[in-house]
Amino acid sequence: MPVDSLQKQDREPDGLFRKGHSGGPAGRPPGCRNHATQMAEVLLEGEVEALTRKAVELAMEGDTTALKLCLERIVPRRKSRAVRVDLPRIDRVEDLGNAIGTVLGEAASGRLFLDEAAALIGMMETRRKAIESIDFEKRLQALEAEVAADDEAA
Repeated sequence: MPVDSLQKQDREPDGLFRKGHSGGPAGRPPGCRNHATQMAEVLLEGEVEALTRKAVELAMEGDTTALKLCLERIVPRRKSRAVRVDLPRIDRVEDLGNAIGTVLGEAASGRLFLDEAAALIGMMETRRKAIESIDFEKRLQALEAEVAADDEAA
């Protein structure tokens, strides 16, 4: 590691540091917070209750930003959840219609959220592409074998 901070660092052509040559090969220790976060904590120490009370008061007076802040703390954003949907097997592209219909039915009944249904249908689209790729490869190999057989016969 260079002693002089102005000395040119050992970098890759794209400007990134070479592995182990950044001046801190081990990186930042786990749990280490940056200086600004530590300073903010020091400044706010002892004021948490007063600030919280003020945010609640502003929210109660109709300040929408304060209201949003308070609600985000009370009801955090929903994260993804495990869902169970009994889907039919998808072995062929033709099977996708029934599977998509099942997902749409679950969403329409409220048992699935719309983003969950969209994620499942996205996975089915990936499955469709995989099935089509495998089918294409099989057909290509069959054609190549047929052409090779025709060349040997000629």
